Amino acid sequence: MTIEIKKSIKPVNYSFAINTLEKRVEKLINNHKVKELIWFLEHPSIYTAGSSYKKSEILDSRIKLIRTKRGGKITWHGPGQLICYVVIDLKKRDKDIRRFINLLELSIINTLKEYKIITFSDRKNIGIWSKLNNKKVKIGAIGIRVRRWVAYHGFSLNITNDLNNYKKIIPCGLDNYKINKLSNLKKQNYKNITKLLEKNILSYLKV
Repeated sequence: MTIEIKKSIKPVNYSFAINTLEKRVEKLINNHKVKELIWFLEHPSIYTAGSSYKKSEILDSRIKLIRTKRGGKITWHGPGQLICYVVIDLKKRDKDIRRFINLLELSIINTLKEYKIITFSDRKNIGIWSKLNNKKVKIGAIGIRVRRWVAYHGFSLNITNDLNNYKKIIPCGLDNYKINKLSNLKKQNYKNITKLLEKNILSYLKV
């Protein structure tokens, strides 16, 4: 397999994770024999800002905010939220960024079908959405950066995390929508979700 699969059990420091991704991107750009990467993990509690964030989206000035090179706006990462980072060579996949994002969306959507949860994507607001009490809620965020046709960063999926953390920001710039989590949509055991996501992502990447 040309893709390395990593699954971290203990929470991984955000800056360490991003540095690891960027080093892998650099190696992949300069050496096509280097493996691509899919990495599942959790972060300690942290707020991060993508390239299109606005200061007005910070509601609590006391939060520690880390600027990142990914696309998107402000979000929170922490315990109970699953992160999937990727380093994928799009030169092997028709140099199609939009298609790659679609593949990630489909991987999540079809994984959650296994848990009897209906989710969907939104072309105006990239991410994974569902319905709770007939209201549209976001349960997954996607943020991708591309450097010389190597795509990296990835997606987050809210599972059991404390939603109060989002009250300190306007998450993803979506003041008209509420962020939610899988355990509110359906209380069940999600322990095998990384295994199913891995299977679906690899299937769509045709590895």
